[in-house]
Amino acid sequence: MLERIFHIRAAGSTPGREVLGGVTTFLTMAYILAVNPVFLTAAGMPLQGAILATAFSAAFATLLMAFVANYPIALAPGMGMNAFFAYGICIGAGVPWQVALGLVFWAGIVFLLLTATGARRVLVGAVPEVIKLAGAVGIGLFIAFIGLQHGGLVRADKNTLVALGDLRSPAALLTLFGLAVSLILMAAGVSTAIFWGLAATLIAALATGQMAMPAALVSAPDFALPGLQIDLLGALRVQYLPLMLVLLFFALFDTLGTLMGLAHQAGLLRGGELPRIGRALTVDALGMVGGALFGTSPVTAYIESGSGIGVGARTGLASLVTGALLLLSLFLTPLVGLISHADAAGLTPITAPALILVGTLMVRAVKEIDWSDMTEAAPAFFTALLMPLTFNISHGLAAGIIVYALTKLAARRGREVHWLMYALAVLFVLRYAFLPA
Repeated sequence: MLERIFHIRAAGSTPGREVLGGVTTFLTMAYILAVNPVFLTAAGMPLQGAILATAFSAAFATLLMAFVANYPIALAPGMGMNAFFAYGICIGAGVPWQVALGLVFWAGIVFLLLTATGARRVLVGAVPEVIKLAGAVGIGLFIAFIGLQHGGLVRADKNTLVALGDLRSPAALLTLFGLAVSLILMAAGVSTAIFWGLAATLIAALATGQMAMPAALVSAPDFALPGLQIDLLGALRVQYLPLMLVLLFFALFDTLGTLMGLAHQAGLLRGGELPRIGRALTVDALGMVGGALFGTSPVTAYIESGSGIGVGARTGLASLVTGALLLLSLFLTPLVGLISHADAAGLTPITAPALILVGTLMVRAVKEIDWSDMTEAAPAFFTALLMPLTFNISHGLAAGIIVYALTKLAARRGREVHWLMYALAVLFVLRYAFLPA
């Protein structure tokens, strides 16, 4: 039966390899079960509902990938997009999280239509590679900065805006311990380093009495999903359109690059193309819509799936295993809640090292930017710099697109810019000229 559904032999794999790959991918990405609720609760959601929404949305989309596209690729709420959801939309723009979920839903519907018509790949081609790369760098810096804040390693300062935190505080010491463990494991080539670093930090917190073990580690989920409160009509207000466009922008190119990179690693490309890519992209779009209905920020393909591919996974059976483990994690919500819970000072030192290291991994894209060409370097610099400094992903993205169009025109290389980028640049200029920042 498994062979008929997943064509394991034809893919050059075995059931054992697929199961091992699915478990490996789960362990590599399991940190998101505790980290994503940190962002969702910052947006105002209840912790329990945020945990449930994260696990349900990830399991739903991953199982869809298993049965619809038959690829060993897991999906979950995307890092970066969850930061924009919390700090850009809910906190920065003052949008209630119920309305923000509506924005994710409608962006997902547009995303699905663009995917079905083939327009998605055309739009992705219009975005210059340097903006994609700089966006990843900027989001990485932004996420790492949030992790440093949540871990007590940096603090606000009225004179310098930001300063070094109290490194002798319990939260900072825990964060530094978790960072050390994770970095040692990463340097040793352990693909699940972030997960084990998180686990070690939790054990240290329990051992030192900074946290107390919950009365029960296992409980049945209560299904009080935040998505039940989604405000679909409220999200259709005209003033929210720019926010929806930014959500759509990141969703458009994020998964395509991840899919192609993972497919290349797994040897799944045929003549440079990915078979069943239409199905995979449709699953991605449905994952975004479904994630909104469950109650979380946009869901996307996870690069951590490469760890499962690395141990031999080649089919959707691996995704089936990962999805099943994500569903089982629903019964561990007390433990996940303990990991995600903030201390009396509002810090989350258990998950802070994971945020910092995810940011570190994302910043690696900086090496692919051509810094010798000012028409590439300037937009990359402003995109990456302004995301953490303005505490807003969309401001950095807007700056990068405006500078890209301006410098290309000044260098008499305007033909290198797609007309859509000129249109976006003009819209962003008008937005900052006439609307509040």
